[in-house]
Amino acid sequence: MVTVAEPPRLDAPSAIWRARLWAFVRRHHIFVAALAAAFALRVVTMLGYGPALWFNDSYEYVSGAVNPERPSALRPNGYSFWLLLLRPFHSFGLVAFTQHLMGLGIAVLVYALLRKKFGLPGWGATLATVPVLFDGYQIQLEHLVMSDTMFMLLVVGVVTLVLWHRKVSWRLGAMIGLLLALTALTRSIGLPILALVVVYMLVKRTGWKPITAMVTACAIPVLGYMAWFASAHGNFAMTNSDGAILYMRTALFADCGKMKIDPREELDLALLCINKPPDQRSFSGQNYLWFTNGGQRFHAFGTGSTFTSKVNKSAGDFAKRAILSQPGDYLARVGLDFVRVFRWDRPRFPDYATFLQYEFPFEAKVLPSWSSPSRSTTDRDAQSYDPSLPTEEINGLQRVIGTEIHKPWAGFIKGYQQIVRLPGLVLGVLLLIGLAGVVARWRRLGGPVLLPWLAAFGLLLAPAATAEFDYRYVLPAVPLACLAAAISLRHGFRVGFRPSAKAASAPTIASAE
Repeated sequence: MVTVAEPPRLDAPSAIWRARLWAFVRRHHIFVAALAAAFALRVVTMLGYGPALWFNDSYEYVSGAVNPERPSALRPNGYSFWLLLLRPFHSFGLVAFTQHLMGLGIAVLVYALLRKKFGLPGWGATLATVPVLFDGYQIQLEHLVMSDTMFMLLVVGVVTLVLWHRKVSWRLGAMIGLLLALTALTRSIGLPILALVVVYMLVKRTGWKPITAMVTACAIPVLGYMAWFASAHGNFAMTNSDGAILYMRTALFADCGKMKIDPREELDLALLCINKPPDQRSFSGQNYLWFTNGGQRFHAFGTGSTFTSKVNKSAGDFAKRAILSQPGDYLARVGLDFVRVFRWDRPRFPDYATFLQYEFPFEAKVLPSWSSPSRSTTDRDAQSYDPSLPTEEINGLQRVIGTEIHKPWAGFIKGYQQIVRLPGLVLGVLLLIGLAGVVARWRRLGGPVLLPWLAAFGLLLAPAATAEFDYRYVLPAVPLACLAAAISLRHGFRVGFRPSAKAASAPTIASAE
């Protein structure tokens, strides 16, 4: 008898793929449902506010992408490099879409880490991602042409890589170092994250090879950027703004009498003294950095000299003198701004105009025609990047429209933002839970809770210590605080549970429970 083989079924691979996908969805159905709902909210945002939203800092980022030959004196160009990478598509809508994907990616990293490394049940790991997935201000931040969402993804990615692996090889250390370099080039506060990770790896006795590989892989791109900066601005640094920003921090209390500044000996510092006594100054230090009124003296060196290396050094020296001469006043200001993070309400700060830039707007955004570093104007730079931006005649001038409002989508997501947000008090509770987890693991120096908790705490404290409170500085700490709290509570989810070696080494979230 001759047996004829049955011809192979061409649809077998696709059937296997569908079966695996369905099995994955069933295993993680709670998170998949939450992720789908969060994606829908972001689609509504894009339909309501096209192509993107704008903040005052957005224009310099765009100018850096339109004219990438020269680094910015004010902030690192990492985000401008990302815009440059997307520039061939000429679409701010695509920029916003990628940032919404980044926001969802942050939630995926948090969920995967808690499920497979720390053994939380699906509902517990999903609960830790809710603030990132559904906070209305998080969604609004993702829609801004700003670096914050990219920075958040990079920081959470670094923490995930470090916590995922029990043993860190030198190759993994190098990968973490590259991510840290990208973090630092996106926002300069990323460099202290490197120090934090180094300390954590030393505490965990990781070994000198992965730590050396990490530091080297981080240092090479950062030093290369600093060399590029030096070729353009004359000084080996990442920015010419760190001293100026610290000056802003001290502007509300600095008293040149207490600082004992002699104008005959220290004219460059004396020129930065503010005329008004501290008790008559504005409630926000930003008024003494960005504007030229109210007794502000930062622009005493002349227009266009704000962020030069010389002025930045003088401002930094002035600020350090103020801190050393008036440590109590400095600590009081830092404490006041740090406490602002944990308020239940959301008062207007630092001023109404800035506060409104974190709200979904009622009307279309007309881009300002400020002068830009490219010797053009900010609105023309934006239109050069995305020629599809419409223009409209306003007061006899052609103005570029950066954001258009589309009903009913805009009305829905704006109303949603007013209702669904993470109050600062809840963030404070999450930090306290994480701190309790660190203390409970004191014999292991905080265990795996230590890294995300310190990162969250540091990201909240750093702006208060070096700049000033701002609502957008709070959001990057949220997923890290959720991670620390969830890891701290994991024994509450499963009494006596210890992650198995298999779970600890599982490479993906698709593995069976």
